[in-house]
Amino acid sequence: MKVTLFIPCFVDQFYPQTGMNIVKILERLGHTVDYPEAQTCCGQPPFNSGYWDEARAVAERQMAVFRDAETVVISSGSCGAMVKVFYPELFHGRPQEAQARALAAKTFEFSDFLVNQLGVLDVGARFPGRATFHDGCHGLRELRLKGPPRQLLEHVQGLELIEMKEAETCCGFGGTFAVKFPMISTAMGEVKCASIAETGADFVISNDSSCLMQIRGILDRQGNPVKTLHLADVLAQT
Repeated sequence: MKVTLFIPCFVDQFYPQTGMNIVKILERLGHTVDYPEAQTCCGQPPFNSGYWDEARAVAERQMAVFRDAETVVISSGSCGAMVKVFYPELFHGRPQEAQARALAAKTFEFSDFLVNQLGVLDVGARFPGRATFHDGCHGLRELRLKGPPRQLLEHVQGLELIEMKEAETCCGFGGTFAVKFPMISTAMGEVKCASIAETGADFVISNDSSCLMQIRGILDRQGNPVKTLHLADVLAQT
């Protein structure tokens, strides 16, 4: 299969290795990977802030870039939800609605694509250690993807997965939320990090790099040595 990657802004700017690891995994499974360099932001920041006209301008460019893609894979539940759930809402009743729905139908978050589209649970990964998993809000609540990342991690040789009590609790990032309400955001993040610490895990894994940035920042300020990793960074290890 020819897989076209949509790499979110956070991965592109701060965690490029995660995008490279997704390519490594997909090619290991025998697929061809394409990365359109004309892609930009999905438009979620203006959409969440109420600037829907500006969000549509960004989304229209993305729809044009990915128009001819066979399958689009995104390394983020947050951006995945924007394309799959909110693009059709953003263009509802407009001439571009059919195009938005077409892109939504062929777009998949990374773990969803592996498990539910390819039927792959074991990618041949080996990663010794104790880890816990953080459910990003959009991936969990909009895309309903609690199972797939865990199924993949359960098949990683040497990895012990320990569930934290607050796995489904928001980390407090929420994009512009963290900027508008920093004190609330930090308090939410501290609840999350306390739950991570309770597990005794060496790593916290998620399929959203933006959540991991929030968690990493609080862990660093607390002097907590727990490391943060994107799901793809674990699955790429052999």
